[in-house]
Amino acid sequence: MTLPLTTYHLPLIRGQYRKNAELKSWFDVGGPAEIMFRPADLADLQDFLKNCPKEIPVQILGAGSNVIISDEGVKGVVIRLPGEFAKISCEGNLVRAGAAALCGNVALSCKNSALSGLEFFTGIPGSVGGAMAMNAGCYGSDVSQILVSATALDHDGKLYELKNPDFGFFYRGSKIAKDFFFVEAVFRAEKSSIEAVTKKISELNQQRETAQPIRAKTGGSTFKNPPEKRAWQLIDEAGCRGKIIGDAQISEKHCNFMINRGKARAQDLIDLGTEVKKSVKEKSGIDLEWEIKILR
Repeated sequence: MTLPLTTYHLPLIRGQYRKNAELKSWFDVGGPAEIMFRPADLADLQDFLKNCPKEIPVQILGAGSNVIISDEGVKGVVIRLPGEFAKISCEGNLVRAGAAALCGNVALSCKNSALSGLEFFTGIPGSVGGAMAMNAGCYGSDVSQILVSATALDHDGKLYELKNPDFGFFYRGSKIAKDFFFVEAVFRAEKSSIEAVTKKISELNQQRETAQPIRAKTGGSTFKNPPEKRAWQLIDEAGCRGKIIGDAQISEKHCNFMINRGKARAQDLIDLGTEVKKSVKEKSGIDLEWEIKILR
């Protein structure tokens, strides 16, 4: 489907605009971006944000691993960062990674440089920018524990160097994520050996393979873990393991994951998540909070 394009007065750029551009998430559902913008470089992105009329909705989309894209598509401008923003380098015990770099590639770069502490990134199905924004984590580690600093732009294109304490990190989020577009991160690692880091990554990959439906059309965890109990346990106890709406299903393997069995719509996934929230609330009195972001 295509969106009815609004008449936007978009700024001149050196990168590329595309109308009704296909968006892909790991769920393989959803409609197009009304306008997709791929900046040529950081200066191009700054100029766009500085000169873009504020009435135009602007969102940034990384790897699309932890999002549901509306069947109707996404209004306004969706920013997709190109390869210029995916560079990774290791200097001493510091790891510098662009926001578009995949977390798994960061883990591999650390392995090749014999750096430990970021092995858990192998289990985060997304990019560095999204990981910073949501304080992504798994296996007992998260971004807040390793982030030194970040380069970010505000919605007016002004450049900031943010330190870890500036984020106000909390479980699966931060106080400032909505105010910035992240473009680069610096993480602190520890000197190790290639063999030790390789072993740790292999163990985590095996753990993930065993516990999660990683070969299905799925995203990351559907709901945040509340303080009282892990989300998957609450979902299981509410009788929702394997629950189906349309062609969307709660995974039998790990019931904090939704999967597209083949022909699901975004609305099927949203309706399924909503029904699970309702069932958990009725069973336990606990309100589950979405971890997956819904883009409209």
